[in-house]
Amino acid sequence: MVKILVAEDDANTRKLLCAILEADGYKAIAASDGEEALDILDKQHVDLIVADIMMPNMDGFELTERLRGSNYNLPILMVTARQTPEDKQQGFIAGTDDYMTKPIDKTEMLLRIKALLRRAKIASEHKIIIGGIILDYDALTVSRGDDMHTLPPKEFYLLYKLLSYPGQIFTRLQLLDEIWGLDTGSADNTVNVHINRLRARFEDYPEFEIQTVRGLGYRAVQKN
Repeated sequence: MVKILVAEDDANTRKLLCAILEADGYKAIAASDGEEALDILDKQHVDLIVADIMMPNMDGFELTERLRGSNYNLPILMVTARQTPEDKQQGFIAGTDDYMTKPIDKTEMLLRIKALLRRAKIASEHKIIIGGIILDYDALTVSRGDDMHTLPPKEFYLLYKLLSYPGQIFTRLQLLDEIWGLDTGSADNTVNVHINRLRARFEDYPEFEIQTVRGLGYRAVQKN
């Protein structure tokens, strides 16, 4: 069972968040501040943390910084009443993976948690599984049964990036920067060319599709 640590100083909010998580099939572990959260992490495995920012003794920022400084890579979702861009920026600088403001929408929180856990699994296993398709990051392969494609590195990294975040739109500039690097001198149409190659290569794979979002960029959509 997936264990989620809830670090929240308000007792009622803490109980509510734990109840929501338990009802969705998670094992919820409660902590009243960052120090108690660290004590719990020293004693047992946790898959994800939901942390408030404003807590006594050790706030959410310091908790996140401590964990990242100790090479804890588990996903962290910050939940707080502080809504300014500066607060969000500080949270991401500290190392949080996602950020929600109160009052919390139950459905949105659960969706964000599922997305964070999925990405953490991809990062740890270096694999994406979509139905019968397996993308192996280390081998640069896309396989479905006996059908296996070994892709050129840039093609594979582009596909892997898009399928790691299904439904999310990436601009050409974002993809060019991450896959090729902006200082490589690669032309803007480099991304288009590789997208077209991927579409041609996997046109008989109904499990996913790479869509063009006019005026914005590209996204991958899983069909299964």
